[in-house]
Amino acid sequence: MKRFLTAAILAASFTGTTALAQAMAPFGTDEDAAFAAKIWDAMESLNLAGENAISTLPYEGTDPHGMMLETFYTKAKIGGHTGDLIVKRNYGPKGVSMEEVQMNPGKHLGSVTVMYRREAGFDPDNQDWFWVKFLPDGSLDKNPKGMRLAGKVAKGADKGCIACHSLAGGGDYLYTTDSITMMK
Repeated sequence: MKRFLTAAILAASFTGTTALAQAMAPFGTDEDAAFAAKIWDAMESLNLAGENAISTLPYEGTDPHGMMLETFYTKAKIGGHTGDLIVKRNYGPKGVSMEEVQMNPGKHLGSVTVMYRREAGFDPDNQDWFWVKFLPDGSLDKNPKGMRLAGKVAKGADKGCIACHSLAGGGDYLYTTDSITMMK
């Protein structure tokens, strides 16, 4: 009986620790979700999301984003701050062609990933980028642990948005450095 009680107490403490760790994560908070909603609204007003979204010629992509991609670079004013906005539409499944995406983008859209450069001081370790992954309807995607993918996504982790993009050339977290310089 003593072993059973000890095991139950340990299990409860680990469960509480997991919940506490998720609550303290640097992303997925209610504040992050609210800011992500403002980004989606800005994208809709810029015709980068929603029913009136403009399109461009998709290009071949790879995991984790999608097999075909569209990427848009602009600036957006959100919450009184104007920052760089990079919107990537991620299409699939594997084997989808450019023509299939062009003919029926809604059928093949898996997610929309976004980088928005927030005000100085938001995350100076990572050039103040705010990361978000939307589902096609504008709701937030979640990781396998149920955490919303918005904010400083996977900051300090070995995998995820920040870990991957920190390896991009040019020191700007973008794999398309030449495109971002055109925005300036």
